[in-house]
Amino acid sequence: MSKRKIYWTLQIVGWTTLIMYEFVLYTLEYGFDLSNLYSSLANILLGITLTHLYRLVIRRWNWSTLPLPRLALRVGLSVLFLGLIMTVVNLPLDKKILEENLMNQPFVFWNYYAGWCKNLTAWILSYTVYHYVEQNRLTDFEKIMLKTSMREAEAKVLRSQLNPHFTFNALNSIRALVYEDPSKAQISITQLSNILRNSLLADRRKTVDLQEELKTVEDYLELEKVRYEDRLKYTIKSNPQAVYWQVPPMMLQTLVENGIKHGVSKEMHGGFLDVTSDIEDDILIIKIRNTGNLEGTDSGGVGLKNTAERLSILYGKGASFKIFQETEGVVCSEVRIPTLSDQMQLLQVD
Repeated sequence: MSKRKIYWTLQIVGWTTLIMYEFVLYTLEYGFDLSNLYSSLANILLGITLTHLYRLVIRRWNWSTLPLPRLALRVGLSVLFLGLIMTVVNLPLDKKILEENLMNQPFVFWNYYAGWCKNLTAWILSYTVYHYVEQNRLTDFEKIMLKTSMREAEAKVLRSQLNPHFTFNALNSIRALVYEDPSKAQISITQLSNILRNSLLADRRKTVDLQEELKTVEDYLELEKVRYEDRLKYTIKSNPQAVYWQVPPMMLQTLVENGIKHGVSKEMHGGFLDVTSDIEDDILIIKIRNTGNLEGTDSGGVGLKNTAERLSILYGKGASFKIFQETEGVVCSEVRIPTLSDQMQLLQVD
């Protein structure tokens, strides 16, 4: 049943039950009176009308967004005002029916007024509390969606910052092949084409399979070997159970590029770069070890900061990234990635 149907059902049933209960008590004590029945039906219609008008007012002016003291003041004034209307309408009618009894009672008006205010307080408080809680729930949901949208926008910006840097280095890797070895250049261009295609798709995809990311890394390293030849040696090893793990696109390529730029390329005789991936306690652990020393370098600058930020945006505190000096002459970049979090599943939906 929709909220609208529930609302009108409660309105009709609630006011009918209240007013007819009082009518039954009157009938049992004084006997059936047709005019009192008409008066009761009129009160049902009046009660529904007045409380519905209150509902329109609270929704129209967004009372539920007000601070509690200001909201409580408006609720109190509404009870007093609506109670006054019900009293002013009912007192003259009841005087005609129960004139002798009413005339013998002191403070008739205030008794009527207090009774109607009590009934209206129950309805108004119930609806106001419900609307207040519902509004705050919607507000919290909107904040979550806004935060998700902002983080998605941040993720797109960070991904876009990776592409120009990557393209520049990849093109330099095959430049020398164009005249020296055309057949090798064709192979390298195909590898570059594959990498650029994945790079372009990175703006549309939040994550990719690890095996796809490793293929991009392999293509990139093959292109770099064109430049470094025997000065670059690399290996890529992965746990077969990890190949379908979801990782941010182009992230590993950035870390590999960083390892070559700040490590291997600075060594006169070159060096090595090893990429390994394994699963421990439902966490994907990727390590990129390369020749190099952190001391005296900027450790990759913006590229590595982007890596940490992307992981934070997609996985929150469940993921981590660090780069450290593993041994003398060997630098290790370590990424830990959990399974898809609830937050990330929201980001997966475009």
